[in-house]
Amino acid sequence: MSAKEINFDGLVGPTHNYTGLSWGNIASTSHAGLRSSPRKAALQGLEKMRTLMRLGLTQGILPPHERPHLATLTRLGFSGTPQGMIKAAWKAAPPLLNTIMSASPMWTANAATVSPSADTSDGKVHFTPANLVAMAHRATEAPTTSRVLKAIFADPTRFVHHDPLPGHSQFGDEGAANHTRLGGDYGDPGVELFVYGREALDPSKPAPTQYPARQTLEASQAIARLHGLRASSTIFAQQHPDAIDAGVFHNDVIAVGNRNVLFFYEAAFLDSGALLEELSNLVEAFTPVKLAAQDVPIEDVVKSYLFNSQLISVPGEEKMCLIAPGEAKSTPSVAAYLDDLVASGGPIGDVHYMDLRESMQNGGGPACLRLRVVLTEQEESALGARVLLDDLLTDEIEAWIKTHYRETLEPDDLHDPALMTESYAALDELTQILQIGTIYDFQKA
Repeated sequence: MSAKEINFDGLVGPTHNYTGLSWGNIASTSHAGLRSSPRKAALQGLEKMRTLMRLGLTQGILPPHERPHLATLTRLGFSGTPQGMIKAAWKAAPPLLNTIMSASPMWTANAATVSPSADTSDGKVHFTPANLVAMAHRATEAPTTSRVLKAIFADPTRFVHHDPLPGHSQFGDEGAANHTRLGGDYGDPGVELFVYGREALDPSKPAPTQYPARQTLEASQAIARLHGLRASSTIFAQQHPDAIDAGVFHNDVIAVGNRNVLFFYEAAFLDSGALLEELSNLVEAFTPVKLAAQDVPIEDVVKSYLFNSQLISVPGEEKMCLIAPGEAKSTPSVAAYLDDLVASGGPIGDVHYMDLRESMQNGGGPACLRLRVVLTEQEESALGARVLLDDLLTDEIEAWIKTHYRETLEPDDLHDPALMTESYAALDELTQILQIGTIYDFQKA
């Protein structure tokens, strides 16, 4: 059946800031304390969405989560007025306030794992929101993510929504950042590749020693069962522990795939040989594109976020296109490699560089900002909100950003009660623009 891949990008929220909360994410921790620009960050993300639209792709958008997340403060024993709770949290534990003000839901590659209807036993699209238990500032996201996905993919005859996996490190799940679907046409049955960092039930197996392995094998296996995937076309591969210790906190920072192409760094997987052999047996015309360490050192891979690019099929074009961060162009070894890659006559024929500096400084590039969802025409027509972009909606969102977002934000501004008022008012208006209904806790108060 005919289908297309739609990128649902997360819109950067009004509290976008740099407080270095993500241990193991070198960009995040190294930029802690800097002044951010929420307005610029949101507009940069929106421009990336426009670029994909200009290339002829269908582009979706997901709204920011509410920040501050007062429900977390309530669960931790704070009470009183919202302003009083923020003041008390700032006085008692400033890092806690940083946690509930984080704009990290913008990186929707971590929002959920999605399996298209062509891959599942019941012929429906399946969603499992990620529990994100590895990081406190992200572990609060799943309830809102669930509400957003259920509001958009609302038709129960076509979409199935699972609860997040149990909130325990044994089932640490980071969503689509560790999941790649490969195959031929998007509407054909595909091969789902799950990449994990460690086996939680067998601590004797290889694991990183410096930074946490956030995704477990057990989580990936559970999602495959929940989604009713065929065992014969589901692969579980381990990310190389050395890559994680080099700052590759998710697989999408060291590998990216699309249809029959897997673009990856030679140190991406613990057993690349076995993985490539399995993929070559399952994916017709499988084409691996491997970057050797002798050509680009892993430090440059991490700094440039080369593999956090989006690898896309442009309608009417034979070769694929890479949507890469501007940092890839400004890193000499990476820029030279990409020039040679495009000139080589291989499956990747073009590179578009995007300015996403505000996101990049917090540790997320083009691929971090999107959730890939393959939909048939009938499934696309069943969407329950105004979230597929056209020129009119994109212009409305741009005007909304320019009206509501602060130009700059310092870490100390996070305890300003006015920021909460501004943010909630903006998000309430956005839900009306997107016609998505009541998705935030503050809207129910």
